[in-house]
Order: sequence, then C-alpha cells, then structure tokens
Amino acid sequence: MQFLAQFFKFEEKNTNWRRELMAGFTGFVTVCYVVLVIPAMLADAGMNLQAATIAVIWATAFASLLMGLVANFPVIVAPGLGICAFFSYYVCGPMGLSWQTALAAVFISGVIFFLLTVTKIRQLIIDAVPTDIKHAIVVGLGCFISFIGLKNAGLIVADPSTFVALGNLHKAEPLLAALGVLLISALMVRRIKGAMIIGILAVTVLGLLLGVSPLPDLSTLSAPSSLTPSETFFELDFNSVFAYGIVTIVFTLTMVDLFDNMGTLIGLSIRANMLDHKTGHIEGLEKALFSDSVATMASGIIGTPTCTSYIESAAAIAEGGRTGVVPIVSAILFLLCLFALPFVTVVPAYATASALIVVGGLMMQSVVHINFKDFSTGMPAFLTIITMPLTFNVATGFGLGFISYVFLKLLTNQTKDLNIVTILVALAFGINFMMR
Repeated sequence: MQFLAQFFKFEEKNTNWRRELMAGFTGFVTVCYVVLVIPAMLADAGMNLQAATIAVIWATAFASLLMGLVANFPVIVAPGLGICAFFSYYVCGPMGLSWQTALAAVFISGVIFFLLTVTKIRQLIIDAVPTDIKHAIVVGLGCFISFIGLKNAGLIVADPSTFVALGNLHKAEPLLAALGVLLISALMVRRIKGAMIIGILAVTVLGLLLGVSPLPDLSTLSAPSSLTPSETFFELDFNSVFAYGIVTIVFTLTMVDLFDNMGTLIGLSIRANMLDHKTGHIEGLEKALFSDSVATMASGIIGTPTCTSYIESAAAIAEGGRTGVVPIVSAILFLLCLFALPFVTVVPAYATASALIVVGGLMMQSVVHINFKDFSTGMPAFLTIITMPLTFNVATGFGLGFISYVFLKLLTNQTKDLNIVTILVALAFGINFMMR
C-alpha cells in the first residue's frame, strides 16, 4: 500500500486512501447514469441495447483506468453525451450511415488525436480558440442535449407549422419525464449524491407502478451469454468511411470532441488545484491528453463513440479526490455493473430523458463566462449556442460561430485577437461546409 501511495503521490497531493476511495465512489455515483443514458442513445443509432450497454461499461472502465494509471488525474472518462448525440442523431441519422461506419470514423479521429497530441499541435489549436467560444461550445452542447431529452420525453414534438411544438401533456410519459427533471434538480440543489441515478430509477419505478411501462417478465430476465463486448468489438466498417468521404466525417467528429474534452480537462484540473499559477502549467495535462487520445482509439474498437472527461468528476474532486485512484475505483465499480445488465433494459426512454435535460441545464452554467457586451465575440458565441440545437448538429454550430468570429474581428479591425492558427481553423471549417 505504501508503494501505491508513493506511485499516486499521496503525500505530495496532501491526500490519503480513505479520501481517495470515497471520492472514487462519489464520482461513480454521479457518472453511473451513463450506463442507462448512453446505451439508449446508441440503440437509436441501430445498436442492440444490451450489446451497447456492455460496450459502454468496458469502454468507460478502460478509459478511466488509463486516466488513473498513466495520467494520475482525478477524472472519470466515459463515452461523451455530446459526441454520442452527434453519433446517434446525425451520423447515424440524417447522414444515413451505419453505426459500424461511425465507429470506424471514431477510431480514425482517435489516431488524429494521438498525432495531434504527440506533436503538440493539439495544444496550439486549443490555445487558438477564444475563451468565449470555448464556453459557448459547452453551452451549445447543453442546449443540444436538452433538446434531445425533451424530444425523447415527448415534451416537444414536430409540428408542420412551427417546426416544433409542446407535446401532448395528457400522456403520462411527458409528465413523468418532467417530474424526473424536477426531482433530479431538487436532489442536486440539496447536494444529494447520485441525484441523476436516483431520479432515473424513481421515474422508472413510478412508470411501472402506474402501468405506463409494462412490468418486466422476470422469467425473461437472464444474464447475457457474454459479459464482453463481443457483438460490437472490432465491428468497424472502414470501407464505408472512405466511400462516403473520410474528411467530412472524421473532421467533424474530431472538431466536435476536441474542444469540449479539453475545456473539461482544464477546468477540472484547476478545480483540483493542479494549476501552477506562476507558470500556468497544469501538472500531468500532457499525460492526460495522451490517455485521452488512446482511449478514443479504443472506443471505436470496443464499440462506442469517443470517450471524454466527465464534468461530473467535479463531485469527486469536491470530496477531496486528487489522484488517479478516483477513476480507478470508478472503473472497478462500472465493471461490477455488468452483473446487473438484465435490469438495464427495464429503464424507459422518458426516464433517461430527464437526465439529458438536467445535464443540459448544468452545461448552461458556462454562459456567465461569455462577454456579450463585446458584440464581436458575443454574436459568434450566440450563433454557436443557438445553431447547435436548431441545426441538430454540434459541429455546424461550432463552425458557424468560429467563422463569424474571425470575420467580425477582421471587419472591425480587431486583428490583434486573431492568429494564424485561428484563421486556419476557420478556413478548415469553411472547407468542411463546402464539401457537404
């Protein structure tokens, strides 16, 4: 134990086993809703729900172990909600591609992440993105995720006249989803750990008791024949990626995940007091970036969208977590979820929709960091936020915001806010739009 304490730098980080183990458990409780939410989204992409759940568990466990052992970062890593929404509701939706093709694109984007990381280009790109746009990306993602949650809950529906309208509130599903949002929010305000999973389970049980969802036939609840991701492992369809156009798919996937994940990593590391205020250096960030790129490649192989750092890890950090023990403990607990798989399919879409809506609300908090008084940054930030849900495309919103930022700065003679990397990124987005 002493060797492990030295390996994780307990003394240097002023922590101990009890604090780290408790923080790891807390982090798991706040993030474990992904076992219910992400597979439900992947099922909409055409994947088998049980197979998707197994893949999500294994991908989360591998990525979190990597973050803990290699980077010693107190951050839990799992398939990202935003990138999963893009994967399920755009790449496998309007684009009309299979989930196997999308997984191949995820793997290739991981290779690009790896090359960008080891060559330090990734850091240059991150530094080139204005702070206001970074925060706008987070807010836009939140709006997009909540929009999907409202849609899945039936709280909003398509309308031929107004495009979107309020759903039928005489039906039980939208009302139960709304109740779930209120319950989860109230529990979070009261700082009850595991608020999301409690809310999801409460709505599920209530739906079963009211007869909204059918009671499960216990005789059919059996453990899967395999607890490994055999149905999704290495199911990548590279041929279709190249046939469709590798640049469009992979570039979009890479851009969608790049800035959200980086902003999360930097924000959490600062919360964990890992920032050297004199030099601006964040201890272990390079290793965290390396772990992230390897986890992305592994995600495609295992059978999930890109794994990303979860902002809910802040709960573990608030509990005193400062080392890689946090994601390692969470990874072990996620693997134990494999033995509860028969009950996962009982959870209805309107219950997981509640969590999606709340997650969007949490991500909205970043809006306070955007300087709307300076309209040359406020307007691009606004375009980023509003076009993500309205175009049902995260990358489109980001691209429109970024391009408008560069043009407004040029038109208002504020070129000091631009650099060559910023202009090149805007140009890359413009090329991506023209290729569609």
